[in-house]
Amino acid sequence: MRFCPFAQRVHLVLDAKQIPYHSIYINLTDKPEWLLDKNPQGKVPALELVREPGPPVLTESLLICEYLDEQYPLRPLYPRDPLKKVQEKLLIERFGPVLGAFFRASDGGDLEPFWAGLDTYEKELSRRGTDFFGGEQTGILDYMIWPWCERLELLKLQRGEEYNYDEARFPQLTLWVERMKRDQAVMAFYMEAEVQAEFLRTRAAGHPNYNLLVKEA
Repeated sequence: MRFCPFAQRVHLVLDAKQIPYHSIYINLTDKPEWLLDKNPQGKVPALELVREPGPPVLTESLLICEYLDEQYPLRPLYPRDPLKKVQEKLLIERFGPVLGAFFRASDGGDLEPFWAGLDTYEKELSRRGTDFFGGEQTGILDYMIWPWCERLELLKLQRGEEYNYDEARFPQLTLWVERMKRDQAVMAFYMEAEVQAEFLRTRAAGHPNYNLLVKEA
């Protein structure tokens, strides 16, 4: 689904590693039977490995991304050092409550839990002293948290005057966001906040427009 931040994670990894792929976007309110045949849970994202016997279908964004990084070692995203890899995984896992706080804030809930969650990543980026969490180039942590940081502008649109992102509180993340916007993989899948907001409006009205980005001939 083009508007899904979890699917965006997989796109980012595929594009960063320059892995050829073909995308099929699904209407989640009317899932085709073939999807359920291949993927009985009907989850997105799902990755069908067409060159493998079966072919197998992988689900869960983090598992898909880890598989891709191991299967396609060129341009590694995870650290190769076992300890550093585990530490990176822990930071990705810790982002789970943060993205939950984002969704609640997006629905009109308290913004502070989301900001408090970002504090961890502000401190971590400052501690590392690098342009990206992956060092001088993007790594797996950058891509796994980016979809929700891209949506900061969406949150600003949704909350209006209530939006209280503080650049003084997040100096490193503020610079990081601007660097990420220039990343080739990010640029390939970037979506303007206004487009995201329009999709959410159609979903809230009960008729989500999954074809919002489809141009008429």
